[in-house]
Amino acid sequence: MSEAFYSHARLYDLMFPGGGPAVDFYRADADLHGGTVLELGCGTGQKLIPIAADGRSCFGLDSSSDMLAEAQRKADERGVEVEWTQGDMRSFDLGRTFDFVFITANSLLHLHEAEDLVSCFRSVRRHLAPGAPFVFDVFNPSVRVLAGADGVRRTRESLAFMDPDRGNVSVDVAEIYDAPAQVTRGTWFLSTDSEPDFVVAPLEIRSIFPQELPLLITLAGLRLVERFGDWRRQPFAVDSPLQLCVCR
Repeated sequence: MSEAFYSHARLYDLMFPGGGPAVDFYRADADLHGGTVLELGCGTGQKLIPIAADGRSCFGLDSSSDMLAEAQRKADERGVEVEWTQGDMRSFDLGRTFDFVFITANSLLHLHEAEDLVSCFRSVRRHLAPGAPFVFDVFNPSVRVLAGADGVRRTRESLAFMDPDRGNVSVDVAEIYDAPAQVTRGTWFLSTDSEPDFVVAPLEIRSIFPQELPLLITLAGLRLVERFGDWRRQPFAVDSPLQLCVCR
């Protein structure tokens, strides 16, 4: 589950500051369906806290205590109420149903085995109120990109950030693609000029290909009713960056 990667919650938010069209999409969907909202793999609350600020009753589940602690701090700072729970999205029981459930930012891809994905979807199904949607987004795998995961350490210029305590932080990533497992196995390196590799953390992400995704959903007793290719709700196509799925 790449736990070490998420043990640096403050740095995670600096590297991935959130906001943008993904937040707008989930806020709009939560507002459309009303009622109670559950996010699985909620991390530091980048999507859920804005939804709570809109007046929704929100619950967040994540496996990382560090990410949840940062989420609580941010919610307190913003003055909103969110119920945070540490748990495993593969098997959880919150004792209630929700009017809108979502998983975003590729969080679903920390589940590498098909059985784990189906188990997660089944747990979601048990927590859906009648007629409630389950929405999630994962990237659309590119064979060209996967083939280029050759294990060489490379700098990701787009991920560089300023840490108020350390100064400019660079991010390097080395990845290989395990084709039989459909998992990209990476190591992330965070460095400053004075403190090279002050964080070295593994991150392993599964690919879910477009034809297998509906089958996994169906095995869990859910139905894929829409699949968009981007945050503007454009139809899913061969070059779409996302698989943005709406299930019931």
